[in-house]
Amino acid sequence: MNAEQRTQSGRRIDQLFASYSDDHRHPVNQRIHMVCVPAILWSVVALVWCIPVAGTLFRSGVWAALAMFVAWAFYNRMSRRLGLGMLAVFFFCGCLCRLIETRLGLPMLLKIAVAVFVVAWIGQFIGHSRWFEGRKPSFLTDLTYLLVGPAWVLAKFYRQMDWKY
Repeated sequence: MNAEQRTQSGRRIDQLFASYSDDHRHPVNQRIHMVCVPAILWSVVALVWCIPVAGTLFRSGVWAALAMFVAWAFYNRMSRRLGLGMLAVFFFCGCLCRLIETRLGLPMLLKIAVAVFVVAWIGQFIGHSRWFEGRKPSFLTDLTYLLVGPAWVLAKFYRQMDWKY
């Protein structure tokens, strides 16, 4: 299905993906996004994971769980099948945060998250540079695209697996 057909389908998710795809045509930029977008998603979850929750039994993860739930609700509302996939992605992100926190401690999780965040964003901007895409990142026109990026990557995986979303 090409971008025009997706836009004509009328589903909001297809319209968002068509617009996002227009800003991500170069194959190198697309490959960079396949790596950097999931890395940024995990690093944001990890950064939020590190925010302490005073006055509770929980030292970490509460704000991340809340943020993941809100993001999942956005994805699930757009597409139940993508919502299920993003639920699995968020589960993996949470498990990885918990594993790193348990093994290395919360301060190390924070350091790793910051490093991954910085390196992945550098990759993103290289992909959008004049050498490859030559277009500004989609989120600079609409912050919603910060949420669309991870779903767009997952939808590409779904299409490779011949799954509908």
